[in-house]
Amino acid sequence: MKELKRALIVFGILVVITGIIYPLTVTGIAQLTMSHRANGSLVTVNGHVVGSELIGQQWTSPKYFHGRPSANNYDASSSGGSNLGPSSADLEKSVAERIAKVRSENGLAADATVPADLVTASASGLDPDISPESALLQVQRVAAARGLVPSAVENLVTVNTRKPFLGIWGQSRVNVLELNIALDKLSETP
Repeated sequence: MKELKRALIVFGILVVITGIIYPLTVTGIAQLTMSHRANGSLVTVNGHVVGSELIGQQWTSPKYFHGRPSANNYDASSSGGSNLGPSSADLEKSVAERIAKVRSENGLAADATVPADLVTASASGLDPDISPESALLQVQRVAAARGLVPSAVENLVTVNTRKPFLGIWGQSRVNVLELNIALDKLSETP
């Protein structure tokens, strides 16, 4: 009985430390030092939340830049990939269909190279970024759909391109949500 009492006391102390004190401390520090990130990196336009800079969304209108495909239909509650391997006939078929769609939507030649990130889903299925090459490939379509000069749209891609961390880690990337918001602002400008 004595040992059970000790075990219950230790258990109670650990529950308070690891289940209450530690989470509240970490949450408090995060809220004080980086509240935007701690609250989901939400993006607002005119006071309304339009998404998160960390979660990809589906864009289908020709007036917007399109992001990476999603194996889970952009459902953040079920993040994950398709688990199809490189030798999968289903994956090969999906990628071929996506390549044909990208070429068709963007008026590309039947043999034009299409960046891999426009036709393959990320491991999470929710990648919010595309490569600058993927964004530049879509400039003509977006500019034509909005009646904008292609060079102005291309400039938006350049301005919204994030470089690798410290110039060495990662790759250059463009956040599709932020780019499309900047595109809407450009279209509103007289």
